[in-house]
Amino acid sequence: MNLNSEAQLVEAAQNGHLESFGALYERYHSPMVALAYSMLADRDLAEDAAQEVFAAACRDIGNLKSKERFPAWLAGICRNISRQMLRTSKRFTAEHAEAAESIKFNGLSAISAVSAVHPGDAQDRKEAIRRAVWNLREAERELIVLRYFDGFSQAHISEVLGLSPQAVNGRLVRAKRKIAKYLNETA
Repeated sequence: MNLNSEAQLVEAAQNGHLESFGALYERYHSPMVALAYSMLADRDLAEDAAQEVFAAACRDIGNLKSKERFPAWLAGICRNISRQMLRTSKRFTAEHAEAAESIKFNGLSAISAVSAVHPGDAQDRKEAIRRAVWNLREAERELIVLRYFDGFSQAHISEVLGLSPQAVNGRLVRAKRKIAKYLNETA
């Protein structure tokens, strides 16, 4: 079966074609892990959440009315599962601060103001950025994690979250400004 478009993959998956659902899994697993991570601050929990997301999606894909909304629908499931995990995970409450400190931030150069604002060594800058990111609102943190922690393009983020590219860009700019402001205030 030659399925190229996402809508074709979704339709085939709705009709029980497991290979199509597998293709959707391959396409969206990494973004769902990143999205869950932005809420859970724990890579292992995020992996678990992503697995639950796809189990729920497999079970409920027949209920999806608009095939074009699949990525946003999947992201909504991911947010709900992550929130549920936050509520039920006793481990998260005790370890949140430690997990947030252990985040690997790959996009240091993306926030160019950091060096000027926080002139300490590289490790100090990373720590300050981590704290700033975890002080953002959930929606802002999602974008920063997807873009700079996991390296997704703005176009991919737009697709996954169901936002226009302009909205993604504008929200990223505002989130980076908040990070810079936080760094100025704590410097």
